[in-house]
Amino acid sequence: MENIKIKKIPINDRPRERLINYGAKSLNNEELLAILLNSGTKNISVKTLATSILSKAGGINKINTLTYYDLIKIKGIGKVKTCIILALIELSRRINMQIETIDKIKLVNPENVFNFYKDKIDKYQEQFFSIYLDAKKCIINDKLIFIGTVNHSLVHPRDIFKEAYELNASYLICIHNHPSGDVRPSEDDIRVTKRIKEVGDLTGIKLIDHIIVSEKNYYSFLENGRI
Repeated sequence: MENIKIKKIPINDRPRERLINYGAKSLNNEELLAILLNSGTKNISVKTLATSILSKAGGINKINTLTYYDLIKIKGIGKVKTCIILALIELSRRINMQIETIDKIKLVNPENVFNFYKDKIDKYQEQFFSIYLDAKKCIINDKLIFIGTVNHSLVHPRDIFKEAYELNASYLICIHNHPSGDVRPSEDDIRVTKRIKEVGDLTGIKLIDHIIVSEKNYYSFLENGRI
């Protein structure tokens, strides 16, 4: 059996030992997945399980498309191994979010902001972000201001503008998501936008836009002439 053959491989040639001695880059995709899976089953080697996962995904670049139900159907992949792979996918997504920072948006326009945030904002819960810009409208930073249903009594301008003062921002863009997929602004969205604009006009930190996003679409208050 293949598992027995793996045990007969010289210690220094086994995946874990090679990783320790030569680094993770010395291992191929199957070997890296095999280390994460830790073990195979009685009849299926861990390397075969790793190969099955990559085959199911259609390659390492598509492994993030696999769902719990895709993985659990693979022979030899139980709940524990499925959770390990899904945790790996989510960790990779979060690492990529940190690497791809907001300042990489070259042009500040609603479509670019939408493209940056559509895969980064939670799909199941509303999140409210502010993007801060300097006097030349170059992005300084962004900040998660609020989590939950956007309500004019809960999203307070002081939370938004406190960060603006600390960053010495001259402009800001507000963005939040509608998990329902319907990006049309609610009455609360309209009231929140009005309050932020009024405070911005008083403080000299102008609100450029308020953008509502879903996975597939966006609504810009600026593009619709409401700012």
